[in-house]
Amino acid sequence: MRRILNILTKNRALIVTLIIGVFLRFYKLTGFVTFLGDQGRDAIIIKRIITLEHFPAIGPPTSVGQIYLGPFYYYFIAPWLLLSNFNPIGLAAGVAFFSSLYLLINYLIVSELFNKKIALISTILLSFSSVLINFSRFSWNPNLLPLFSLLTIYFVIKSLKTNKWYYFALSGAFFSFSIQLHYLSLFLILPISIVYLIDLLKERKQLIHKFIYLFICLFSFILFSSPLIIFDLRHNFLNSKLFLALFQSSGTSFLTKLNSLFDSFYFLNIYSFNINLNKYFVYSLLFFLLLTFVTLIKKSSNIKTFLLFFLLSMLGMSFYNGLKHPHYFGILYPLYYVIISYFFVFPKQSVWEKFLTIFFVLGFIFLNFQKYPHFRNPSNNQIIIAKNVAQKIFDNVKKEKFTVTSLPEKYSDSTYRYFLEIWKKRAIEKDSLDKADELFVVCEKKCTPVIGNPMWDIAYFAPNKIVGEWSVNGVKIYKLIR
Repeated sequence: MRRILNILTKNRALIVTLIIGVFLRFYKLTGFVTFLGDQGRDAIIIKRIITLEHFPAIGPPTSVGQIYLGPFYYYFIAPWLLLSNFNPIGLAAGVAFFSSLYLLINYLIVSELFNKKIALISTILLSFSSVLINFSRFSWNPNLLPLFSLLTIYFVIKSLKTNKWYYFALSGAFFSFSIQLHYLSLFLILPISIVYLIDLLKERKQLIHKFIYLFICLFSFILFSSPLIIFDLRHNFLNSKLFLALFQSSGTSFLTKLNSLFDSFYFLNIYSFNINLNKYFVYSLLFFLLLTFVTLIKKSSNIKTFLLFFLLSMLGMSFYNGLKHPHYFGILYPLYYVIISYFFVFPKQSVWEKFLTIFFVLGFIFLNFQKYPHFRNPSNNQIIIAKNVAQKIFDNVKKEKFTVTSLPEKYSDSTYRYFLEIWKKRAIEKDSLDKADELFVVCEKKCTPVIGNPMWDIAYFAPNKIVGEWSVNGVKIYKLIR
């Protein structure tokens, strides 16, 4: 803490950057926070952890491939729901807090591995990055990946530089946490393995000690991944098979992989800078980074390590041919912003060089400012709307056994189920074969007919009569019986 306070008191630019970065992450958080199906599902699970009702051994499934993540995120973010007295805004506030803390952590790490100028520029980029601000303003497991992937890489570098066992333990633990936040963190396996293997070859006289330290790293990784490993063993390697199938279905030709690599880097630049750059310029930039890495191959430098992690992670992305969503690049943003900052800190810092750096930073801020919806759009108030809908259902539940579903998004009912559960009126679980006596259908968009709808939740209940119909905040609610 003394070191941090000392750094802050001597760096006004950093203080201003951090204040603005925190402001952008918390400004109008309640009104703009995303609270949809995934957030409602997580809130229910986390609430049951806090009340000691259930301790999950697996996390949420991925949106593509339905591969189960580890449960780390649930336990890590759970205290924030308790602190907010079970108001789901607490989960979003927790993510915003750690995303804000990430800015300071980035500065400390980058200033240690590089220098203060690179640290400041990269922190400014992170603070104003619209994609990272968006990630920081709602609760979702991939949103914390930039922080944990940076810490993973940092602990790998520190373990090699210090040869201290606890850094090896931390690198294994944080690699496990990163994978549990999103499976694309598995792309870090190759660069981590390479840097540890190179270190083994360099330190042949200390092979025994090195193997002990690597065993500590592996043990730490297995320890924190054990719930997921046990799940896979008990279910005939279900997760492993689904993960392999996801990439096997993405195409196998060299040309396909090459196109996917270029596309990945192209979309990374769109998300990172909020500008649609010329594709040939983007591809030339990738070639420049590759050429820079080749020229540094025989040198020992942290930028070479960052480039190694970045380029090999980009290569890993080429094995996935599906849509490139912004959160898929969670492990790349922290690397890319540091690498870009490295090239914008010139050795001599002449007038024109300073002007170029300032122009780039101001241009970056301007482009990203266009993507801040909480400055120009009205609040969506998703938590308030979900609470109001749940209140209407609560007021009209007459039977002990009732259930809730929604149309057309059949999983978005979890937001209403969450409030009903904390109000002590728990609906029958969606996957239960127990027959309910009342069914509430929430229509968030036009979804007629309700009776006779083929969705399983409705078809299994087999309703034949609508006994109630209400409209709350533009949402239709139907009460059905049979």
